Amino acid sequence: MTNNTQKLTFAEKAGYAFGDAASNLFWMTFIYFQINFYTDVFFYTPDAALEDTLLKKLAVLLLLTRVFDMGFDLFMGVMGDRTRTRWGKFRPYLLWFAVPFGIISVLTFTTPGFSPNGKLIYAYVTLSLMMMVYSAINIPYSALMGVISPDSQERTSVSSYRFAFAFAAGLVVQYSTLRLVDHFGRIKPGMGGVVLAAAKAHGYQLTMTIYAVAAVALFFLTFALTRERVQPVADKSSLKEDLRDLATNVPWLILFAMGTLTVCAVAIRSGAILYYFQYYVANQDVNFFQCHVGSHYFQLHLASKDLPGAFMVAGTLMSLTGTIFIQHVTRFFGRKATYIGCVFLAMVFLVLSFWVRPEQVALMFVFQLLYSAVTGPTSAVLWAMFADSADYSEWRTGRRATGLVFSAAGMSNKLGWSIGGPVIVGLLAMFGYQAGVVQTPHALHGILLLFTVIPGVTFVLTGVGLFFYPLNEARMKKLQGELQARHAANQAAVA
Repeated sequence: MTNNTQKLTFAEKAGYAFGDAASNLFWMTFIYFQINFYTDVFFYTPDAALEDTLLKKLAVLLLLTRVFDMGFDLFMGVMGDRTRTRWGKFRPYLLWFAVPFGIISVLTFTTPGFSPNGKLIYAYVTLSLMMMVYSAINIPYSALMGVISPDSQERTSVSSYRFAFAFAAGLVVQYSTLRLVDHFGRIKPGMGGVVLAAAKAHGYQLTMTIYAVAAVALFFLTFALTRERVQPVADKSSLKEDLRDLATNVPWLILFAMGTLTVCAVAIRSGAILYYFQYYVANQDVNFFQCHVGSHYFQLHLASKDLPGAFMVAGTLMSLTGTIFIQHVTRFFGRKATYIGCVFLAMVFLVLSFWVRPEQVALMFVFQLLYSAVTGPTSAVLWAMFADSADYSEWRTGRRATGLVFSAAGMSNKLGWSIGGPVIVGLLAMFGYQAGVVQTPHALHGILLLFTVIPGVTFVLTGVGLFFYPLNEARMKKLQGELQARHAANQAAVA
């Protein structure tokens, strides 16, 4: 049955959004720093031949651990749909897995004093556990959006809150991580080689401890402030029926493929940022502007070590702005057209960035702002569309499997990262990357491609595929009206 007697309050929307803020304290660290942490800290070695071997093994590690985890996503979706507690179907998982999430996130960014093979085994274990506990808390969390309100536009609003808070957490991570690592690692100018890697290892461990404590607290707040309003009339379907419904849900299949490509593009570009600034831009202190106002002198000056963090922060602020306003854009253009327009513009800005020279740092920031303005809101739009695909499935089959729909949708996120991470590491190895040294022109070209053209082409594929998505706003309004009528009729029959 469905309880749609009240609109969501600001407190509940914000409470739901705290959950994605918690997740992103880890996930944004993972996106922007994990691969660089593995290549330049965890697996660091001055032996070039050994480093090449480790890079190839790292690519395989990233692929295998995440592909395995996608199967676990389906399991969590099925478990969520079949969970029955006094707190609901999905909320309890926030309570049960918050602390394990925090502990394992710290272990994932801990560098043990093992041999290279011992470290490889440790990385397999911790990364696999991290992906599993991430799924165990985030699949139910994502599914919660599908039952928090029966109204499609209200869910778009909740989704905007969710991703606005996610970007805010990302902002904290991007601004603070390298600074905290330097602080806790007591990193000083002139440090290098094994000494620098060891200092960074200590810094990363303590930094992740801070993020973990904050994430646990935020998950608890999400549990306390949210409620589940949409309940299926009946839930007697078998797993076989649920999977068959999903496999024949054309809108969901299209969203899954396009979500995978979008995340893959973002993963490649985000993971390349540190390499781009460390080796392509290299050591440059930049004055963005300077002026005199009366007797006062103003300037915006950034040292080279601060450029990557400032670049990420600038992008996140613009993404946050776009996410806040995207619900107004979708009301005018519709979700489908908005998404297509965003990814095609992203491609244009990325391809133009290919011709930016190392000394044109200000122009890099301009393209970063434009790129972030159009890619930031895509996550909010995509997850609102996944919620629509859950409604479509119930309308078509008479059965609702929200947890499975969102867990399988989460697989697109994992699959995108499963492809993007190995692409970065594999191409770095192919172009002859070696940590901590001046890169060859061939390696620099590879880093530039990872930062611009490769994600740009992937965005194009996303936009083309989404032309085939069949659910527009008019159809969803009619479909949801019919669903509410069914729910009301069934509720009256039970009464």
